Amino acid sequence: MTLKSTTYPEGTVRALLSTNLVTEATRQVLTQRLTTPRQQPKFFSNDEFALLETICDRLIPQTDRPEHVPIANGIDHRLAENKSNGWRYDIMPADGDAFKLGLQGIEESALALFQRPFQQLSGAQQDEVLRAVQGKNAPGKTWDQLPADRFFEELLAEAVENYYSHPLAQEEIGYVGMADVPTWQRIGLDQLEDREPRPL
Repeated sequence: MTLKSTTYPEGTVRALLSTNLVTEATRQVLTQRLTTPRQQPKFFSNDEFALLETICDRLIPQTDRPEHVPIANGIDHRLAENKSNGWRYDIMPADGDAFKLGLQGIEESALALFQRPFQQLSGAQQDEVLRAVQGKNAPGKTWDQLPADRFFEELLAEAVENYYSHPLAQEEIGYVGMADVPTWQRIGLDQLEDREPRPL
């Protein structure tokens, strides 16, 4: 099945950030996401961070965009500040430990399956490793102490959350939910507020 691709005007979200349709607190957060350059990792080692970036690039490819959404930076920042989303599976270790173990496990699986580090594999091979982790049949001793499928689920969820909480990604889907100061009046099917972008 082929999904129809919808394109929205470039700059939609960025233009709204300077208006009174957005609260000051929201404006500050989204502006910071737009203007913060790629940073050196604070939680992960440089090698771990490079591996995480490669994995995120396979989960959410950004080859068609001139400006990358810094997914791995968002994950590193949260873990460095020891923040959580308030819950975790009881069979999983603390988030930071889970990520460190998970990256180690992915590297073990890549070496076991293809005799090369994950970053040296082709895109198709990297996908095969990640599918094995997702399917809970990836080789490697690390997966004896960390549930591979649960780690993959949490990794994917956090990557998606970091991607779509960034204004550049929000522009791709025409999302302007942050511009909620006037409230939402047109809530019927296919009804759009004036501030909502129309597909091109």
